[in-house]
Amino acid sequence: MSDYTPTPEDLFTFGLWTVGNRGRDPFGHETRPPIDPVEAVHRLSDLGAYGVNFHDDDLVPPGASIAERDQIVARFQRALEETGMRAPMATTNLFSQPIFKDGAFTANDPKVRRYALRKTIDAIDLGAELGASVYVMWGGREGVECDAAKDIPAALDCYAEAINACCAYITEQGYAMELAIEPKPNEPRGNLLLPTVGHALAFIRELEYPEMVGVNPEFAHETMSGLSFHHAVAQALWADKLFHIDLNGQVPGKYDQDFRFGAEGQKDAFYLVKLLEEAEWLGMRHFDAHAYRTDDIAGVWDFVRGCMRTYLILKEKAERFAEDSEIQDALAVAKVDQLGIPTLPEPAETRFATLRKETFDVDELASYGYGHERLDQLVTELLFGVR
Repeated sequence: MSDYTPTPEDLFTFGLWTVGNRGRDPFGHETRPPIDPVEAVHRLSDLGAYGVNFHDDDLVPPGASIAERDQIVARFQRALEETGMRAPMATTNLFSQPIFKDGAFTANDPKVRRYALRKTIDAIDLGAELGASVYVMWGGREGVECDAAKDIPAALDCYAEAINACCAYITEQGYAMELAIEPKPNEPRGNLLLPTVGHALAFIRELEYPEMVGVNPEFAHETMSGLSFHHAVAQALWADKLFHIDLNGQVPGKYDQDFRFGAEGQKDAFYLVKLLEEAEWLGMRHFDAHAYRTDDIAGVWDFVRGCMRTYLILKEKAERFAEDSEIQDALAVAKVDQLGIPTLPEPAETRFATLRKETFDVDELASYGYGHERLDQLVTELLFGVR
């Protein structure tokens, strides 16, 4: 049995905003002191992480001078070099400042949209300077409460215009960077645009640079609206559009909780880990979550350890799933392997004629039991540690 100790080869990453979360919520002030970004880099490295990601404002405070900005970035870069850590993903805060109360890329006021775009390309420059290859876009204010105040098709046009502009800028600058849209159904707006992975995938098809844009699904965002996260990730993989991923824990139907990975939704988390590992997906395993508000700084590092340890435990469970003879027998009864058989008969020239000639014993086919109860119980026992 593994000791579940993470190493950089596991490709685990955290955000400055995740370990730096101070426990503030809509009803209460901060319960923890701030953590210096350089300290975060060193502590994450000590705990076995691969890298650290950031919003522009996480690293460089708004209003900083050029000289201050350069000094902060140089200090952060030195910490990355000293530890061997990477900064594989960057993003922009387009949701905290009051100017974005009606949206950023989809604000009704074009001057607000231009400010959002300028802030974004500055953050793209910062990400490229620190080696980020993925740029995530979460439209936290791209939504509405008063439907009369927002022309949704026009807003989507503005959204597309902004993403097209960012792709053009990246291309012109020669950056080796892709964009990933992060869907979410609601919060902080009453309704957000591009609420699910499916919405985002359809939107990407209408862009000028669809090959440069993928998705960044988040466990909490799909789960809070009652959807299956691992199904969403599977569709993103199927479409070859899984550019990044956010892992955490979430109770369906609640506000965005951002719990430690595996704290809630353990079965979906297992199938998610199994999916990523069997697909041999090469992307970062990014934990977009934070420690409970009840914890102090020591609890932040317990949270970091817990996210990575749970992933490695579930990875080992996935390996046992593949080796368990009873589970494999149950999979055969469920005919899982037969999904790989083409539906239409060969050869292609006569497939419809052959299909019309085939006979079907509908009653016999309907009488077959697929054994899902037994299979699901076996998986449950595997996760409970008795197999």
